[in-house]
Amino acid sequence: MLKPHTSPALSKAKPADSGFAYTRAFFESLADTALAHAKKLGATDAGAEVSEGCGLSVSVRNGELENVERNRDKSLGVTVYVGHRRGNASTSDFSTAAIHQTVQAAYDIARFTADDPFASLPDAADIAPAHQRERDLDLFFPWDITSEQAARIALECEAAALSTDKRITNSEGAGVSAQQSHFFSAHTRGFRGGYASSRHSLSVSPIAGKGDDMQRDAWYSSMRHPEALASPQAIGRYAAERALSRLKARKIATKECPVLFESPLAAGLLGAFVQAVSGGALYRKSSFLLDSLGKQVLPKHIDLFEDPFVLRGKGSSPFDSEGVRVQARKVVDAGKLQGYFLGSYSARKLGMQTTGNSGGSHNLIFSSRLTKPTDDLDAMLAKLGTGLFVTELMGQGVNYVTGDYSRGASGFWVEKGRIAFPVHEITIAGNMKTMLKGMEAVGADTYNYGAKTVGSILVNRMKVAGN
Repeated sequence: MLKPHTSPALSKAKPADSGFAYTRAFFESLADTALAHAKKLGATDAGAEVSEGCGLSVSVRNGELENVERNRDKSLGVTVYVGHRRGNASTSDFSTAAIHQTVQAAYDIARFTADDPFASLPDAADIAPAHQRERDLDLFFPWDITSEQAARIALECEAAALSTDKRITNSEGAGVSAQQSHFFSAHTRGFRGGYASSRHSLSVSPIAGKGDDMQRDAWYSSMRHPEALASPQAIGRYAAERALSRLKARKIATKECPVLFESPLAAGLLGAFVQAVSGGALYRKSSFLLDSLGKQVLPKHIDLFEDPFVLRGKGSSPFDSEGVRVQARKVVDAGKLQGYFLGSYSARKLGMQTTGNSGGSHNLIFSSRLTKPTDDLDAMLAKLGTGLFVTELMGQGVNYVTGDYSRGASGFWVEKGRIAFPVHEITIAGNMKTMLKGMEAVGADTYNYGAKTVGSILVNRMKVAGN
């Protein structure tokens, strides 16, 4: 995988102030106005969140500027409780009159909504303490970049892809995105907190070949800090090499064989697992992993760790979306499920305690106790032996009730640990329960996809439908 490398174009970005139109103090005053009005109307409890986001997105294609977009948005959302009846409303107008109208709307919705005994703000005992909610996790790095600078970086990236090989014949374009936001949240159970964050990215999608043998691929880099992005040249070359490697792809005969998921796709397998052990799926009984707590759901060599406090982590946060405390924990220990992913509502529905996961999981690290530092992609292909190495998946293809899994796929056929030829127009199928327990190895070729960090994953056997 590509390592961060600051390009000359990136390093010229000037230091910036926040770039926001509103201060945190102003957001606090808006939230206080909303909560005070909710109490005046007779609300039992209420919560308010005020946010602002802004950014720049620039795309180029075939050496020419294609699109420049600047975005700036703001919102105030209010949740009002009348007993166990809940109402929500939002506005982008920050005037006092508009805030009062929004609170009134939420209050009216709550009054005429059916009673739900599980609907309420989190318990006071679960609220993140003051020292945790103000913890600085190094998440905010504004990128003071002009549209001209962004276009130049995108053009460098695309040019690097197009110049890699004469068989790179076209491009679906390259793009730069610089985004930042901040928010403040408060509710009547004693929570007050907020922070700013940023997310920047650079991507390119080249096309190789011509006629009936054309293949596309893509690569990108996404980071909190712009100087941590991989260089435009490295991203362009790597995307081009991926596209070139897919030329002269063919189908294969239908069979059963081991399947190695490239690390970005392995993050998708981890995502399916997280979905299956999350509160909403569990209390609706729409999960293939119902009643799995304390049970063996993965092989004994597999661990899953969640850490909300990774500096600059894409899944880092000092509290969850309800203001509940978060903590580092082992979700899976030696293959046994130690905890679900629950917010306050789903926890109450299940008769359990919130895990601080309202709004989703935090930084997840999926690992195997058998993995050695030398288990790079070549080593994982050797462990695969003869089978399928998957580098692209199409369609959703996961039935979370039954666990049935079926996805369109492309990648490479591997023989005796070496790539033999590229394959396409195939389908891989299995059942998630069996696939999870059939994870034989996890590579050291770790890749961070959003809030998930995982290496390539070898599943011992799946059905492959081809010719």
